[in-house]
Amino acid sequence: QLQASGGGFVQAGGPLRLSCAASGFTFDHYAIGWFRQAPGKEREGVSCISSSDGSTYYADSVKGRFTISSDNAKNTVYLQMNSLKPEDTAFYYCAAESPLRTPLGLLMVSGAMDYWGKGTLVTVSS
Repeated sequence: QLQASGGGFVQAGGPLRLSCAASGFTFDHYAIGWFRQAPGKEREGVSCISSSDGSTYYADSVKGRFTISSDNAKNTVYLQMNSLKPEDTAFYYCAAESPLRTPLGLLMVSGAMDYWGKGTLVTVSS
């Protein structure tokens, strides 16, 4: 299971940190990614992290503003979002592929994850 939390309302330019708590699958060789979907728009793969080597992926739209990290002891992945923009407004979902077997970039484009959590809403006001 994956449980996303940390969404909320923030003014443009502000920060927000999302958390994704994982349980029920092997947490030693995995990838956990964040996806988002705004009303009327397609789902977008935002960021992803691999447990095997710590490699990361970021969509161009969030590079330099968002940072993904993990705390294996807590089975939790974080998405630190800074300099938020109104266009970042969306439901954010965390998802996992376990065991990891797909290149991160392909995983985030395809969205072919093994596990999905419920979304958390992020609203950025202008």
